Amino acid sequence: MKTIRSELDAAELRELTPEAPALHIVGGNPEIDLAAAQRAVSDLLVALGRDPHSDHLADTPRRVANAYAEMLTPREFNLTTFPNDEGYDELVLARDIPVQSLCEHHLLPFQGVAHVGYLPGERILGLSKLARVVELFARDLQVQERLTKQVADWLQDHLAPKGVGVVIEAEHQCMSLRGVRATGSRTVTSAVHGMLRDNPSSRQEFFALTGI
Repeated sequence: MKTIRSELDAAELRELTPEAPALHIVGGNPEIDLAAAQRAVSDLLVALGRDPHSDHLADTPRRVANAYAEMLTPREFNLTTFPNDEGYDELVLARDIPVQSLCEHHLLPFQGVAHVGYLPGERILGLSKLARVVELFARDLQVQERLTKQVADWLQDHLAPKGVGVVIEAEHQCMSLRGVRATGSRTVTSAVHGMLRDNPSSRQEFFALTGI
């Protein structure tokens, strides 16, 4: 399970005043050894019957290693929240957040969109941070089911809302480029907490607004 480092824990977040510092989020992925990754890519090219020293492939190991490092390293961000002074208690939903991740079974990308919503409690979240949280867990070796649950669990734990819902729709290249080659097929996963799970009308509203 990925560990996320932060300057404050969830209990302290709930007690933040408007003047308090934002929660600084740093991804907990293992450090990437770029030199070792380059050597591994070179060995793979040899195993595939290619010459890694040819003019066209000489720089490929470096490019591939850097590309994987980028795809597996989430950007740091500050979790900005604000007091819910107006007592807003309706659903807040960000639709069509781009998602790109790597299938841990084939190291091939899957990509699509995430719909993330929550029912505010005492604090509301800066809207761009919903996309940041998706990226925090997507830039990893993943399966879509786990990714969906991680985003929902993290928001529930750190924002303390009355409810959280996450839906991800994605096409997996391990399914569209190989095997069954089901190009265009999209996988849909969901995770809901709190009132969005327990209250039928809130649950229905969330899924209706996501288009599911």
